[in-house]
Amino acid sequence: MLTPTAASLLVVALRAAGVQAQQRQSLWGQCGGQGWQGPTVCVEGAYCFQQNQWYHQCIPGSGPTTSSPPTPSTTLRTSTVTSAPPVSKTTSTAPGGGPTACPAIPAGLGNPVSNALNDPFTFHGGSKVTSKADWTCRQAEISQLLQRYELGTLPPKPASVSASFSGSTLSISVSEGGKSISFSVTINNRPSGSGPHPAIINFGTFGGLPVPAGVATILFNNDEIAQQQGGSSRGRGKFYDLYGSGHSAGALTAWAWGVSRILDALELTRAQTNIDPARIGVTGCSRNGKGAMVAGALEPRIALTLPEESGAGGAGCWRIAAWQKARGDNVQDAVQIVQENVWFSPNFNSHVNNVNSLPFDHHLLAGLIAPRPLYIMENVDMEWLGKVSTYGCMGIARKQWQALGALDRFGYSQVGGNSHCSFPSSQQGSELNAFIGKFLLNNPNAGNTNIFRSTQSHSFNIDSWSPWAVPNLA
Repeated sequence: MLTPTAASLLVVALRAAGVQAQQRQSLWGQCGGQGWQGPTVCVEGAYCFQQNQWYHQCIPGSGPTTSSPPTPSTTLRTSTVTSAPPVSKTTSTAPGGGPTACPAIPAGLGNPVSNALNDPFTFHGGSKVTSKADWTCRQAEISQLLQRYELGTLPPKPASVSASFSGSTLSISVSEGGKSISFSVTINNRPSGSGPHPAIINFGTFGGLPVPAGVATILFNNDEIAQQQGGSSRGRGKFYDLYGSGHSAGALTAWAWGVSRILDALELTRAQTNIDPARIGVTGCSRNGKGAMVAGALEPRIALTLPEESGAGGAGCWRIAAWQKARGDNVQDAVQIVQENVWFSPNFNSHVNNVNSLPFDHHLLAGLIAPRPLYIMENVDMEWLGKVSTYGCMGIARKQWQALGALDRFGYSQVGGNSHCSFPSSQQGSELNAFIGKFLLNNPNAGNTNIFRSTQSHSFNIDSWSPWAVPNLA
């Protein structure tokens, strides 16, 4: 017989278990990982899949079978070291057809891919993507390859994140390893009414896209997190104050980390800001468009990614730019871009003269966003800024949304004849407002969001650069 004290403790424990059981994470939401304190059980029809030790995600299916023999650990490595021996892919499968564990990333670059872009639907080790669970594994693999060879390592959520809101200022404090930093963002045009309301994070503290009513704007001074004033900016900014000036992350990755901390802060201050952290978009133009693209790719909580004129290092593919350069076009390529600024990891420098050897290109960077919505705007006629490379690269990236049955979540729009970072009105009503209306304002009738168009003439053959088959993962 239980004592009164023991009985009381048992009741408390049972009540706590009941509360926890009722907290279910939505499809594609985070459900675990080191330091995670939110829901760990997914909605019906999904299970909590371990992408890596830092991030677990609710994906469709019923999860691995419990009767299969235990398999060796195949956690994806986050280190930039590439000398570890390759590990074979686990072959046992879950009821939905997906693997019981993600394959580890083989050492080395793999076989060079010339005059074509890497197959999104083939793992780095050679096996095929045949299910949505496989696709989630492949995305995790692509993310780690990008971090290893180009972007630098994205740190996990820090040990401590706190936030406060006053007036229009959201103040954020972060601590990790005995060091602390703080920064703030400004929230403008907060809608009135009950809310919570959506918002778009704008890289840079000025300008931006014309945002319709009902959506707030969050001005993010990304240069404060990681500087981008040329080669001497390497390792400067509050990100490096926290993690050290020698950290492998380039500025783009550091900015993505900053976006993640803004989302953390919005989750902590939802009652004060009246902003919905589940309906956040991100945008920026030119160099800040690159930042918006990478933030959307590395932060799965971003609901809508809106890069404008991101060009090389954003929506453009390195291989296509190198092909153009070889035929005499005046185009920004990987060799030039690493001399211009510190957007990428120093690890990238040794690969820019042979981008065909890389196990990815930026069609796969875009694919990290799929099936979340992405709308790319490229509106300058100058080839230097990616007129052909973004058209070809994103035309091929689009096939990843096709495989997932989500073409209504992908948009590429190229309207020539505009000055740099100006926004043509022809894109606003029927395109930009449709994406914002459908994916941030929850209006399913906001308009057509299956867009791939260019007002320019292109002889680029998208299919010849993507000779691989597109599976039906939907």
